[in-house]
Amino acid sequence: MDEIAYNTADLDDGLEAGLLSLDQIQAGVPLLAGYYRETDRRYPQGRAKLKFNEANKRVLDYLATDLIETTRKRVADSGARSVEDVRRAPGRLAAFSVEARDTASRLKAFLFANLYENPAIVEDREHSVAALEELFRYYMNRPAAMPPFYAAETSKSPAAAHLVVCDYIAGMTDHFLLRLHRELIGPPTHQ
Repeated sequence: MDEIAYNTADLDDGLEAGLLSLDQIQAGVPLLAGYYRETDRRYPQGRAKLKFNEANKRVLDYLATDLIETTRKRVADSGARSVEDVRRAPGRLAAFSVEARDTASRLKAFLFANLYENPAIVEDREHSVAALEELFRYYMNRPAAMPPFYAAETSKSPAAAHLVVCDYIAGMTDHFLLRLHRELIGPPTHQ
């Protein structure tokens, strides 16, 4: 379910950031294009962004509903009656239908080809990775600079300090990580 939400949110973020155009999205995501056309027929005077939002919401609904319904059917067909039965099933029971799986795959491929590999995104990602690595090294060398709970955890098990630092950093939003990095270290050293 998370991946469905992330992918549809990434479409919206890409459009908002000007990294994707509405025409590009419609050409690359046929399901969204169909929902957009339906919304446009119903509300011809509506703003394009609102029509996109409705179409994107319907893509999310289609994929989430399909995943739930297909999984429910696969569980029933398997005869599973408990969590243990699900765990012992010979194959994965949570799945899309073939049609929805193809749609989700096309959406993911579109995002990789048109958004995630966009030079602006790649450069941003490289700066973020550099900041993350530098912040990790900073806290490994200065565990007391972390909040007291985390600092105390590193002194309990020095051999596992890297796990404590990882846990602390993993809980940060991207924005917070970059802001903290600037405050503690300065701009990332990535070229």
